[in-house]
Amino acid sequence: MPHSLSPNSPPEGERDEEAAQARPQRSIRSFVLRAGRMGSGQIKALEALGPKFLLPYRVEPLDLDAAFGRSAPKILEIGFGMGDSTAKIAAAHPEIDYLGIEVHTPGVGALLKRIGEQNLTNLRLIQHDAVEVLQHMIPDASLDGCHIFFPDPWHKKRHHKRRLIQPGFVALLVKKLKPGAYLHLATDWQDYAEQMLAVLSAEPDLRNSAEGFAPRPEYRPLTKFEQRGLKLGHGVWDLVFRRR
Repeated sequence: MPHSLSPNSPPEGERDEEAAQARPQRSIRSFVLRAGRMGSGQIKALEALGPKFLLPYRVEPLDLDAAFGRSAPKILEIGFGMGDSTAKIAAAHPEIDYLGIEVHTPGVGALLKRIGEQNLTNLRLIQHDAVEVLQHMIPDASLDGCHIFFPDPWHKKRHHKRRLIQPGFVALLVKKLKPGAYLHLATDWQDYAEQMLAVLSAEPDLRNSAEGFAPRPEYRPLTKFEQRGLKLGHGVWDLVFRRR
């Protein structure tokens, strides 16, 4: 039996509009939290190494030198995935400190496992949304560089608004770079590469280090997926810009 409405109830369409306005508006996320399987080694690494290498998210500036226990160049990586490239870069450059941000727990566990296996002391991790970390934890003009390798391309056109590399995000990120510091992006989706190039080129506080796309810097290792794609003739595009 259909329920009755009180005489003062608004028409159904108006009720729907009022309900929509009453709901809190969620910001667009550049990621989707997926439930991934955790291996026993990843779980053990989270338990044993998390307290030392996994920094808690806080709404206050992070003292980067204190977090690493030394004064050294600081490089931020956003979205390190399972951490294979991150660990390789950190192992090859022990004189540099690397702060990695990732939202997915299996990836955090996997990189902590590599930290333990390789005895890497120059890595710290934060498991949280990168935008909020940049807004609240990373001091302005504190970074010597930033890596964003193969972010989710959100390849369907209606999802392009979810792509991480947008003017507002880049403007926020640039504020965290020291003058002369670099921003290195890489993608294997050509239309995303072209969007990245357009967005970075339009940011007045950045200058391109190359004429268009850059050669892959030696410090960025080739992933197995990337090597397989290159053999099949797929492209990979690197962009290296510097803060003015």
